[in-house]
Amino acid sequence: MTGTRDGAPAAGVTKDAPAVADTSAEPDLKVIEQYIEEEEGAFNRVSGFVGSAITAVAVAVSLFHIYAAFDIVPAHILRPVHVACVLFLIFLLFPVTRSMRDRIRWWDWVLAFASVGVIVYILMQGEDFGDRAIMPEPMDEFVGIVLILLLLEGTRRATGIIMPFVAVVFILYALFGNHLGEPWTHRGYTLDRLVGHLYMTLEGIFGPTVDVSSSLIILFTIFGAILQVSGAGKFFIDFSFAAMGGKRNSAGRAVVLSSFLLGGPSGSGVATTVTIGTVAYPLLAKAGYEKNAAGGLLSAGGLGAIISPPVLGAAAFLIAEFLKISYFDVILMATIPTILYYLAIWVMVEVDASKHGGGAEIMVEKGALWRLFAGYWFHFGSLISIIAFLLLGFSPVLAVFWATMLAVGASAIRSDSALVPPVIVVATIAVGLVLSLMGLGDSNVLALTTFVALVVTAAVGLLMPQVAPVSARLVQALRDGTTGVLNVAAICATAGIIVGVVTLTGLAQRFADIIIGYAQGSLLLTTIYTAAIVWIVGLAVPVTASYIMCAVIAAPALIKLGVPDYAAHMFIFYYAVLSEVSPPTALSPFAAAAITGGNPYITTLQCWKYTMPAFLVPFVFVIDPLGVGLLLQLPEGRTWVDVVEITLTVAAGIIAFAFAFQQWMIRKNTALETALFWAAGLLLVFPAVVEAVLAPLIGLKLTSEIPGLGIAWSVPLGLALGAAAVVLQLLRGREDRPATA
Repeated sequence: MTGTRDGAPAAGVTKDAPAVADTSAEPDLKVIEQYIEEEEGAFNRVSGFVGSAITAVAVAVSLFHIYAAFDIVPAHILRPVHVACVLFLIFLLFPVTRSMRDRIRWWDWVLAFASVGVIVYILMQGEDFGDRAIMPEPMDEFVGIVLILLLLEGTRRATGIIMPFVAVVFILYALFGNHLGEPWTHRGYTLDRLVGHLYMTLEGIFGPTVDVSSSLIILFTIFGAILQVSGAGKFFIDFSFAAMGGKRNSAGRAVVLSSFLLGGPSGSGVATTVTIGTVAYPLLAKAGYEKNAAGGLLSAGGLGAIISPPVLGAAAFLIAEFLKISYFDVILMATIPTILYYLAIWVMVEVDASKHGGGAEIMVEKGALWRLFAGYWFHFGSLISIIAFLLLGFSPVLAVFWATMLAVGASAIRSDSALVPPVIVVATIAVGLVLSLMGLGDSNVLALTTFVALVVTAAVGLLMPQVAPVSARLVQALRDGTTGVLNVAAICATAGIIVGVVTLTGLAQRFADIIIGYAQGSLLLTTIYTAAIVWIVGLAVPVTASYIMCAVIAAPALIKLGVPDYAAHMFIFYYAVLSEVSPPTALSPFAAAAITGGNPYITTLQCWKYTMPAFLVPFVFVIDPLGVGLLLQLPEGRTWVDVVEITLTVAAGIIAFAFAFQQWMIRKNTALETALFWAAGLLLVFPAVVEAVLAPLIGLKLTSEIPGLGIAWSVPLGLALGAAAVVLQLLRGREDRPATA
């Protein structure tokens, strides 16, 4: 979620890190920053009193949302206030054009305070404001139009033109769609009716997307920023390189492990790629990785930040909201696909090592791993605490609240990571114990106690940053937590326009009928069309926006054909994530290419090599009746044994695909071996597809179970073909390897 970056290796962890001889491979910092800005937005360069004032506002926004996590703030207050804060900061931090980043213009101030003004008007109307949504008063209509215009401009500044443009298209559809022919036509809606629906109800701008943004996404962003500022990101990288150092293929393995660990505090594909890449690329180059191959591995690892529990990307919170399930359920559903994703990358990294004769080792000092863990073990505790609190029955909001408080408190264990003075931590614990002994220490009182300690520390950091550098770090984390959510929050608010129009006009069902009609009722074709739609939409907008739009217009088609709603939404989520590495907006590979000096488009193709096997997996839990087992859901009439079976079967297929994509196992594949690996992968991962193509020729239902064994014919056949390819490789032994990947 937050794009805060911190990536220098700790002293003593890596030793004699090799320099890259080719100076063209030196990172282009300006280009890297450009790609980061494409994802996170280009900030105004503000300093002095104005900069301090904006920092104070950002800190106050974080503290307000932290307070709302444990004390009930009604939705009709929390959501508008959230949007007001977001728009206010966007107009001050994001310039109207990149060329105007030198200072805040007068019109930026006007727009910022206008954003606050329209929200104040809404709050002054009281709880019955929505009762007149169908027939709004003239002033209501005027304020609503102003809010929509401000939101469109704010989103344009923070994320680019595409999202506002799409929102305008949906608005025009609502106003004039009644003039279209079947199946697109609808009853027609006047401007006042549309505006009233979009901002006077909880089904438009202030609907489910802003609900998630105001209650969950910003809290997780604050949590990620706190981990980063306290040094967790740097520690995870150092730990990964120390853990993998001195072993075969140290560099490749370290990239895989660090990308997984860094996904929690980062949540950003580009930021993770850049953070790891600046440290790891010289080591990858020494290990034999060609520039584009190294960039492909780095960006594939960065992509994992968006799909890796316990945080996942912002879209995961929206899945929980749309499906009305707990966030913990989403984490569980993402667990096996994430394991399969990293399995694919890990296997390919091991194949890379085989190509390079084992790869170069990372030299580490003796005992470096233990020293790192002994000194900074609490970062692991902070990261997994969210899962622990969820398992204890806490709501997602309270889970991230207490995880954040724990991370802040634990940071005080070391002076170089502390966000609060140790005396504050001790005093807070003492007060909590006293209140508990007095019988007053319920969860709300204890939460208020920790919150007050946080406020006091932040105030000291704001007023005396030079005198209290520890408190100043907390200020930085709270500021980054707010600024890191601005672009996502703007997307969520603008997406509310799209969602509102879809619910008002019934567009989702019409679109579903169109997709199914084109697919002639075929689930496979409908799934392929849906994947193409999500992918195309994702080329133009960020992951969160892509998921929201496709979830409301494309998911109903899959659901209508019998796909469980959770499987349909997870399918769309993963293909929305795939857009992160797809041109022309392949930000992670492009950023990686800037680090390695490689070609951006070739780097993107190399990234696909590492990621594509795993991105075939979403098709499994849509078109295979047993596929929902990969989401840790029991298929109808099945047991957990079937879940284990489908997981192991797909894992074996993913490994076969990896060997096929790499054209190598322990040596370069022959054409026959590659064909066998491809066939094995298809039979193990997509038996229904193979059956549909070959059934007329072979007269055997590959998906039918073998009598007495309870497994499909495709499983032993696929394993046999894969084993045959492996045997052929072993019989031929090893051969000389190329100098580069």
